[in-house]
Amino acid sequence: MRDNGRVTSAIREPDSLAATTPARLIATDLDGTLLRDDKSVSPRTVAALAAAEEAGIEVFFVTGRPARWMDVVSDHVHGHGLAICGNGAAVVDLHGGPGAHRFVKVRELPRGNALDAVRLLRDAAPGTVYAVEQTFGFHQEPAYPKLHMEVPDNLAPAEELLGPDSPAAGEPVLKILAYHPELDPDAFLTLGRLAIGDRANVTRSSPSALLEISGPGVSKASTLALCCAERGISHEEVVAFGDMPNDVEMLTWAGRSYAMGNAHPDVLAAASGRTVANNDDGVAVVIEQLLDERR
Repeated sequence: MRDNGRVTSAIREPDSLAATTPARLIATDLDGTLLRDDKSVSPRTVAALAAAEEAGIEVFFVTGRPARWMDVVSDHVHGHGLAICGNGAAVVDLHGGPGAHRFVKVRELPRGNALDAVRLLRDAAPGTVYAVEQTFGFHQEPAYPKLHMEVPDNLAPAEELLGPDSPAAGEPVLKILAYHPELDPDAFLTLGRLAIGDRANVTRSSPSALLEISGPGVSKASTLALCCAERGISHEEVVAFGDMPNDVEMLTWAGRSYAMGNAHPDVLAAASGRTVANNDDGVAVVIEQLLDERR
């Protein structure tokens, strides 16, 4: 049984008209938000997600993760079974289970824009190294560090990986990852946005100086807005959760939004409310309260 006294005092509620609008969709980030630091989904959170779906509230996982990393939550999808991956670059049907995901929508990064982004950022931040995330493949430069527990499909300079003769030239590019070994993460994000401009969308979700570069206008917020429009759901009916800069647009767009207790300062400033940290089941805390309000 949950501790209702602690729950009530742990949440700062949004102060807006949307706070009185019944929720129809919950949009939650994964790492640092829904997942605990050990990448598990707690029993309390599993129960809260199931209760929300049973109450008629759709749940969307909205993450920077690629589809192949969605096994951590594939057992917890309900109803539609869709997730927004790659910071909005893809909508994926998780019903097939790990390794059998189906891409429902792809918002690719045009290769010309990708090459421009690589060139502009190389000039602005010498020492930057790159990886290329595609729908089914992952490719990287030889100097790109082993930030991910996987073996790249190809090793080559980014210009070759994005060129017309690359082994995966016919496969959409979802995003570029740009890593710098020395720069401050927030300073690198500011520099990257200034250097690349409107050629691509630049954000970050890692504690290291790792930028995530997507197509122009592609973000968690813009793809979530498309999914909601298809369902006749307004932004006032959406409750969103996040912890890092790649969540800021989504939290600003949603009618009600909650920054986790462990969130980045920009997220705390963007969200209309606040909950406890991911290790304290902050998403479940709010969902439980939302469902109590409907009774």
